[in-house]
Amino acid sequence: MANNRIELDNVFIEALPVLNKLNSAGFEAYFVGGSVRDALLNHEVNDVDIATSAFPNEVKKLFKKTIDVGIEHGTVLVLSGEHSYEITTFRTESTYQDFRRPDSVTFVRSLKEDLKRRDFTINALAMDGDGVIHDYFNGKEDLNSRLIKAVGIPDERFNEDALRMLRATRFAAQLDFEIDRHTTEAIKKHAALLSHIAIERIQIEFIKMLLGKSKNKGLLYFIKTNLYAYCPGLDKQGLEGLISIEKPFENEIQIWVSYLMCSTLMPTEVRGFLRSWKLSNKNIQDIETVYMTAHERLHKQISKETIYKVGKRLSLETENVLALLKYDFNRRLVEKFYNDLPIYSKKDLAISGKDLLKLTDQKAGIWLGDLLDRVEQAVLDQEIENDYSQILKWITANQLIPKQK
Repeated sequence: MANNRIELDNVFIEALPVLNKLNSAGFEAYFVGGSVRDALLNHEVNDVDIATSAFPNEVKKLFKKTIDVGIEHGTVLVLSGEHSYEITTFRTESTYQDFRRPDSVTFVRSLKEDLKRRDFTINALAMDGDGVIHDYFNGKEDLNSRLIKAVGIPDERFNEDALRMLRATRFAAQLDFEIDRHTTEAIKKHAALLSHIAIERIQIEFIKMLLGKSKNKGLLYFIKTNLYAYCPGLDKQGLEGLISIEKPFENEIQIWVSYLMCSTLMPTEVRGFLRSWKLSNKNIQDIETVYMTAHERLHKQISKETIYKVGKRLSLETENVLALLKYDFNRRLVEKFYNDLPIYSKKDLAISGKDLLKLTDQKAGIWLGDLLDRVEQAVLDQEIENDYSQILKWITANQLIPKQK
C-alpha cells in the first residue's frame, strides 16, 4: 500500500468498459468503497460499485440496458454483458431527520464532495481505471494502522446514519481492526440513536459482526459503547458468553442458539425474543429446535428417536453448538444413527393411508393417522421391517384395522 497505484484484478478489469464509456463521454468515473478497500488489503473482491460525475439521466443515455434501482438517490443499475453494476452520481446529502436516510440529495460533479459523506475513511477511497488511488481523508494510512475512523466529525456521521455505529463494530470484527478513540467515544455518546433504526437492518449488521473472523473484537466494542442496550432483548451475560467462545461461528443458527444457551432468557421467552428480531418463521423454527435439542442433550445421550424427529442437519447443528460451548458432543454418532434409520420420514413407509383404506369400510379419520403413527413407530423400533407385506401382517395380527372387508 506504499504506492498510490495498484494492479487491477479481474473483477475490476471486467468493469473497465463501463468506466471507460463514462470517461469517453467526458465524465469522471471511479471504483469506490469496499472494493477499493479490499483490493488494498489484498482481500478477495467479489463486486464493485462505481461513482461518477454523470447525472442519472446522463448515465441512462450512455448505456442501452439500465434499471432504476435507486434513481432518486442517484443510483442506476447498468447491465453490461453478463454483469451488472450500480453506478451512483456524486452527491451531497441534506439533513437526516430519521437518523438513517437523507431528506434529500444534491447531485454534484466533485469526487471529494461525494467521498465526504461516506462513513469511514477506509471506505472513502476511490480508484480510477488505471489503478490510481484517490484518497482525500487518509484512508490508506488508516488501513495501514488497522484503524476504523469516521470521515470528518464522528458526531455528524452518526447523526446522519445511526446504523454506521453498528457497522463500525462489524468492520472491527471482519477486518480485525481497532476503532479510533474519537469514533468510539462518539458511538458511546450517540448509542441511543440506534433505536431509530429498523430491526431488520440492525439484525443484518449484528449477524455479520458475529460471523467475522475477529467477532470478539467487534463484540467488545458493541458492549463497551452500550450499543447492545438498544437492540431487542440482548443481555450482557449472553453476549459475554459469546465472547468466551473461541472458535468462529459458521452460520446464524449457531449464533442465536449459542446466545440463548448463555443468556438469562427462560425457554418460554425464546420465541418472543426471536420474533422481536424479525427473523423468518423458518429461522425461528430451526433455532428453537436446535436450542431445545441442545438443552435435552445436556442431560441425555444422543437417541435415534430425536435424530429422526429433528433430522440430520439440525441434529449435527446441535452437536456443533455443544462443541462451541465446550460440552460433550459426538457428530460421528449422529451420522451413524442417522444412516442406520430404517426410514427418514412417514412418507418413506412402505404402506400408505390409501393402502389402509382399501382394507376397510371406514372413512378416513383420526384412526387412520393414529394407525400410521403406530406403524411408523414399529418400523423405527425395528419391531417390523419397512415392507408392505410385513407391515400388513403386523397390522392384521394386532387387529388394528376396524371393520375389515
